[in-house]
Amino acid sequence: MSWPVTTRRNAAGELVIGDVSVVALAREFGTPLYIFDELTLRGRARSIREIFATAYPASRVVYAGKAYLSPALVHILADEGLGLDVVSGGEIHAGLVAGVDPAEMIFHGNNKSRRELEEAVSAGVGTIALDNDLEITLLDEVATRLARSVRVVLRLNPGVDPHTHNKMRTGATDSKFGFPVWDGQAVAAAGRVLASRRLRLAGYHAHVGSQIFDPNLVRETIGAMLAFAAEVRDRFGVVPEVIIPGGGFGVADDASGADVSIAEWASAAAEATARGCETFGLPLPDLVVEPGRSIIGPAGVALYEVGAEKIIPGVRTYVSVDGGMADNIRPALYGARYTVEIASRDTEGEPRRAVSIAGKYCESGDVLIEDALLPPTRPGDLLAVPMSGAYCLAMASNYNLSLRPAVVLVANGEAWQIRRRETYDDLLRTELLEFTPAASGVGRRLSSGKGSL
Repeated sequence: MSWPVTTRRNAAGELVIGDVSVVALAREFGTPLYIFDELTLRGRARSIREIFATAYPASRVVYAGKAYLSPALVHILADEGLGLDVVSGGEIHAGLVAGVDPAEMIFHGNNKSRRELEEAVSAGVGTIALDNDLEITLLDEVATRLARSVRVVLRLNPGVDPHTHNKMRTGATDSKFGFPVWDGQAVAAAGRVLASRRLRLAGYHAHVGSQIFDPNLVRETIGAMLAFAAEVRDRFGVVPEVIIPGGGFGVADDASGADVSIAEWASAAAEATARGCETFGLPLPDLVVEPGRSIIGPAGVALYEVGAEKIIPGVRTYVSVDGGMADNIRPALYGARYTVEIASRDTEGEPRRAVSIAGKYCESGDVLIEDALLPPTRPGDLLAVPMSGAYCLAMASNYNLSLRPAVVLVANGEAWQIRRRETYDDLLRTELLEFTPAASGVGRRLSSGKGSL
């Protein structure tokens, strides 16, 4: 099961991660609580980097920050030699706070603002992925005004169907991402970039989707990218320095360990790159991959406290916890299937029953896990959900004006709080309460006189 590698039970039957009892963590930091194991995080990053270096020496691993961009955790990943894939000005800022070299960042996104492009260029972000014609115009203007030369890649839509959840498909024909390669749009975009005095076309990017379990899809993706690279070479005389086939390595949310083989993925990518370059007469480019979930997911565990139980005879038993869709929207949004264990006591040998783990939020869809097999629970029990490191906190909200949870990092018997729990004051920090009624009683005018609502 894909729990952190340091997970065990102590003599009292309590779950222990990083040599720290989760019961002690809950007592000190409260629940819901997200726990990250440093040894697992470093091990996943190191393993993936070494696998790709073996398969294709001219490779680089860049962590997809959208999976969860905690400055403390990204600092660890940078220490392990990983770059950072960012998709917003906020992620650029967080990466800089984490100490990431901006030259090791790649800036993605399908609708970058002028301000974000200015921030990226000013910070010295190493590569910017251009997604559309407007971005070419905006970045050229920004680079000209700042007198900078900017290394760019074109994001391509190769029309590859990844056969994943429709909300995780990014490279199929009908996608908001990238320049379509089949109708001349991508070639025209390459021409525009090459005509710029400030933009330098370094290569191509394509990411067909997330939770990809078939390594053969990377062969198809890279094949399409290199065929396009040959077309640009034939028309403009430019060959790619780098090919970026994205990430999206599939991992089992239910911690069953039924993950895609990253070694097979790396081998498929290396073989497809070598074969495509030989076929089209291209020099071998650098290969950059952008895993996120497969690095951070297994390092994280969510911890909840059990509250009420509701039995509907012949239908279902609900066990409610003090978190839910505000800290993990994925079951409601994607149908993600997690597993769960009682963490505060040893239940080995106890009979199990099917229950649904319900969140505390005012939505019928707020169910974290349907038909989980658990021993009988009681109020105050702690439940641990593994594989919670990716896309849980990153997509967390303050729905129902809930407080987003604290986050701790554990290692060698020590725990560090790397994000404090929010307070009620935090929830209202951006709200403006001073206003006076308009004479008509219909509108409202800010007392500062800076605008009207």
